Amino acid sequence: MPKEVIMPALGMAQDEGVLLRWLKREGEMVEAGEPLMEVATDKVDVQVEAPASGVLTAVTAQEGDEIPVGQVIGFIAAEGEELPPSVSPNRTSDKPAESAETPPPETRASSPVAARMAAEHGIDLSEVSTSGERISKEDVEAHLRSAVPVGRVLASPKARRLARERGVDLAALNGSGPEGAVLAADVPLEAPTVPSAPQPVPAIGQPEQQPVSRMWQIMAQRLTESWNSVPHFYLVREVDAGQLMNWRDLISPDGEGAVKITFTDLLTKLAALSLAAYPRVNSFWQDGAIMTNPDVNIGLAVAVEEGLLVPVVRNADRLRVEEIATCRADLVSRASTGALQPNDFAGGTFTISNLGMYGVDAFNAIVNPPQAAILAVGRIAERVVALNGQPAVRPMMTLTLSCDHRAVDGVRAAQFLEALVGMIEEPLRAL
Repeated sequence: MPKEVIMPALGMAQDEGVLLRWLKREGEMVEAGEPLMEVATDKVDVQVEAPASGVLTAVTAQEGDEIPVGQVIGFIAAEGEELPPSVSPNRTSDKPAESAETPPPETRASSPVAARMAAEHGIDLSEVSTSGERISKEDVEAHLRSAVPVGRVLASPKARRLARERGVDLAALNGSGPEGAVLAADVPLEAPTVPSAPQPVPAIGQPEQQPVSRMWQIMAQRLTESWNSVPHFYLVREVDAGQLMNWRDLISPDGEGAVKITFTDLLTKLAALSLAAYPRVNSFWQDGAIMTNPDVNIGLAVAVEEGLLVPVVRNADRLRVEEIATCRADLVSRASTGALQPNDFAGGTFTISNLGMYGVDAFNAIVNPPQAAILAVGRIAERVVALNGQPAVRPMMTLTLSCDHRAVDGVRAAQFLEALVGMIEEPLRAL
């Protein structure tokens, strides 16, 4: 029996995925476990392996399609196997079958950003010209400019479908995608009753629109939902980081190749212990109830070129600082190269966002849903403070705890923060 190729569920909350590209052509032999296609989720791009060996056939999804999880998009059939009666090869394709004597076009190398842009706009990368070794986002943008006929609105396939379903005129929308392309997020839920007046175009000084990646779009959407739906409140504490600095110096390894211990590693450990002591902060709000997480999994906000990622250090309360540092270094390294997997993001219960290395004194972070709290960490800087009734210069750090008031009240949040500050100022408490 032919094996179904489906859109996999690559995350707990994933409802659909975007098919970025097929790594095998229809009619081509594949081996079980061989990369078959590349799929984009809301957090990461993943290569999906072939579930069986045989010939890829009856492909129904094209590159750039948004596909519900679990939907069949093709089959892998062994020699002599027949497809189910309800399935016929190329049943959704409008193109005539290619001659068996014609070799499939060579897969072009491309950057992740270029691949996503091409998928979002339904562009065949084999048609994009490039002067480099691989196709870049600039090449795709140039192709978009040259490929759009006069009078045709540039829009993603999903945006066109939503516009048709909702009776919205694409030409009347201001696109937020590359070259002003209309994306799904730009299409309103219903057509406006009164057309808006055209905005005057300035003769000079017109702003330049920047391409927005899918990751950035998802980040913007989720943080907007959090800001609009989560009742935030903030607690701020100044903490003496002198003992924290001494602790880091004491446990930092000396050998070559050893993972460097950072303040984020120390704060991850101390925050995890504080969450274990005050589990209400390690909870979330769901359907009118407060749900307490059984594990303490700390998400670390990591900035990459295309947006913000929050990979997770699991069971951080039970790990040694050296183990946390190794895990953190691995996550950050793979985040920078686009090698994170969906499992790296799953199960986070609390987030730490540290901007101290960028010279930021303090900031308010937006709660990362569905978590109940996020800790914003500022830089360590020398300040004059009162010590035993006398002015003294101490290395001080500002912590800002953002909370979802539906799950955490001010007293419980303050108790958690007090425990954390106490361990920062006297790390022996952590032992």
